[in-house]
Amino acid sequence: MLARENRLISADDFRATMRTGRKTVSANLVTYTKQTETGLPAKFGFVVAKTVGNAVVRNSVKRRLRAIARNELANFSTNWMIVVRALETAGSASFDQLNQELSTAVKTASDRSTK
Repeated sequence: MLARENRLISADDFRATMRTGRKTVSANLVTYTKQTETGLPAKFGFVVAKTVGNAVVRNSVKRRLRAIARNELANFSTNWMIVVRALETAGSASFDQLNQELSTAVKTASDRSTK
């Protein structure tokens, strides 16, 4: 489970991140990253639609993504909001595939910000 301070909760935060953040697309995930000015810890939010599968599959995907995000927090500095949207194929993807895709998206976002 992600700590409360590391979770995106507000619909406005989700909306702002998805509209104005940088978009990274992979086979199973679309990741939106937005750097903020607030000095708050990095925050993750997840969107898993019904197209991914039934409730069991969707919850499994969310649990996997939360576990991966918890591990990625060590690689992130403060001032980030990240929204991860699972595509239809995410339900059949393995943990390792999701891990690699999210790790790559996070690394790409942090590399873009340092340039």
